[in-house]
Parts: sequence; C-alpha cells; structure tokens
Amino acid sequence: MARICPILGIRPIKGHHIWRSGKAKKKGGIGMHVTAMTKRRFFPNLQRVKLLLPSGEVRYMRVSVRAIKKGLVVKAPKRTWKKPVPKAA
Repeated sequence: MARICPILGIRPIKGHHIWRSGKAKKKGGIGMHVTAMTKRRFFPNLQRVKLLLPSGEVRYMRVSVRAIKKGLVVKAPKRTWKKPVPKAA
C-alpha cells in the first residue's frame, strides 16, 4: 500500500538521523561533533477515515491529518439505519 495522501499528494520524504558525540559548549564541554548520519524516511500521518465523496458515495480512505485539519474532506454522517424487527407469528 502506498503511503500517499490521495487529496494533498503528501508522500514519504527522505532525511537523516544524525548521531552526535561530545558535550555541548553550554554544558561545559568542547562542543558536539557529528559522528554518523544514517538515512531514514519521514512518513505522512495517514488516518483511515470514512468520507463522503463528491459523487455522494461513502468510502473509507487513508487521508493525511493535514487534509482533515484544513477541512478538505467531508466525513460521512453517522448511520441511523436500524435492523428491522421480525414480526411475531
């Protein structure tokens, strides 16, 4: 499954985890030094949400929280349908 928001197109981005050694100058040391940088990925915060599409269809989609906060998605209304009670014979 692709980790991409279908509304905003947000996808994972590349970055680094920076390893440092030493003691900060503020804390009385001679300064921090970078000893290694390992690759990592930052994933979008996707949530599974029940949406009301413009066509009127209700569907579950994985949408980023940024899209939800911006109000770009319309959540589906709560279902009020009740199971019919069978008639007693």
